[in-house]
Amino acid sequence: MALIELEHIGKTYDLGMSQVPALRDINMAIEAGEFVAIVGQSGSGKSTMMNILGCLDVPTAGRYSLAGRDVSQLDDDELADVRNMEIGFVFQSFQLLPRASALENVELPLIYRGLPVKERRERAMEALTRVQLGDRVKHKPTELSGGQRQRVAIARALVTEPSLLLADEPTGNLDSRTGEEIIGLFLELHGRGNTIVLVTHEPRLAARCPRAVRVVDGMVIADGPGTEVAMANIAAMGADALPGESGR
Repeated sequence: MALIELEHIGKTYDLGMSQVPALRDINMAIEAGEFVAIVGQSGSGKSTMMNILGCLDVPTAGRYSLAGRDVSQLDDDELADVRNMEIGFVFQSFQLLPRASALENVELPLIYRGLPVKERRERAMEALTRVQLGDRVKHKPTELSGGQRQRVAIARALVTEPSLLLADEPTGNLDSRTGEEIIGLFLELHGRGNTIVLVTHEPRLAARCPRAVRVVDGMVIADGPGTEVAMANIAAMGADALPGESGR
């Protein structure tokens, strides 16, 4: 059984006088240990897909199974439990507590789980060491570079040992060199067995991933090796999306 199974997923937003379809009959499976990029431009439906994968929203049609559990019909409290137990989030804007140290930021999800201080400190230290920040545990976000802040955010996502690591435009606020370092870290984590879904509008990032899924107008129109899907995306978008230029 795949870790993620999407069967005929649809999402329509009711705007009162009109209904806007955001996703249309999405069928996709992601195995445990895969690293998949979901690539698409603004309005393509990739953000809606991310919200459904992250149990931040529910589909209006179809079935979503995560780790063998049908989560497509859960209520808000049940979805919150799934997010806490199964999913680690990495966001473009880091979303770190500015007055807390790196260690305290990474500890936060474990506090919500009610773990004792000693255990959560040990696990937070281990997570920060995994992202090469073992020497920055007492630093606050304002004392860290953008790349280091994103590494703290990744450590916070990893500390709960989630089934799925979901990254939303994780290099969007970083310069190109630092962005490459973060993608390199994701590839390293993938090599250790983590399941990663990365949502991006940049074909050059999708090309770095072993597998990419291209979304256009709420539909999956390509699913295959990252380089192939990214190059097809670049060809469709034209010269404005050449690798290294997009997103600057």
